[in-house]
Amino acid sequence: MRLRGKVALVTGGNRGIGRAISLAFAKEGAKVAVVGRNASTCEEVAADIKSLGGEAVAIRADVSQEADVAAMVDAAMQRFGRIDILVNNAAVNLPYTALIDLTLDQWNSVVATNLTGPFLCCKAVVPVMMSQRSGKIINMSSRGGRRGAAGRAPYRPTKAAIINFSECLAAEVKEYGIDVNTVCPGAVATDMMRQITHDNVPAYALPPEDIASLVVFLASDESRAITATAIDAQGAGNELFGAHPSPIRPKDS
Repeated sequence: MRLRGKVALVTGGNRGIGRAISLAFAKEGAKVAVVGRNASTCEEVAADIKSLGGEAVAIRADVSQEADVAAMVDAAMQRFGRIDILVNNAAVNLPYTALIDLTLDQWNSVVATNLTGPFLCCKAVVPVMMSQRSGKIINMSSRGGRRGAAGRAPYRPTKAAIINFSECLAAEVKEYGIDVNTVCPGAVATDMMRQITHDNVPAYALPPEDIASLVVFLASDESRAITATAIDAQGAGNELFGAHPSPIRPKDS
């Protein structure tokens, strides 16, 4: 088991890619703090981990709220006594929305979760890792973080910022034995993808478990030579293969 004895904190760990990561970590021997805004689904994932013989705690938290993040870290530390791995996976998105139709509330909501959230989580967890002189931080970006597209502000700008944010943080914490990397998934078959595409999920969309396998590698000692790096994970959806559709517009457009 590649993560035996490690403690992982996974935001958005109650659904989609985050759920797959939480379960994959547990199968590799990690103790997992499953974090999400929905307490019941966090409990469900924690129960699934326990049914596999693993150890987990469910924590309800909104990562855009500093008080929630502080309570989240306190709860994980009280339960496990350390945090070795942080996965900033919690994110929100919108269906295709033209910039002129985007409200300030929508903009602020996406930025708060997708960018401010990882900042708050890193700010709270990094001191723990610094004291341990080790740690792995994996920030989830997106194919959209590499290139803009119509109807995808503010989501894609937040994901682009995550790549740069990770590089900044990696440069600050390397001397403490902390690695910081970013994963940029392409299309993944999740509920979020179904919502933003109006159930038109591309046939080449990856299963969440494929992304989880990459994150397990980055969380393990096998990736010790890798930090400040953004890794694309697009499978057959890579635009090199000609499979790069335009954003799905509303059905009535």
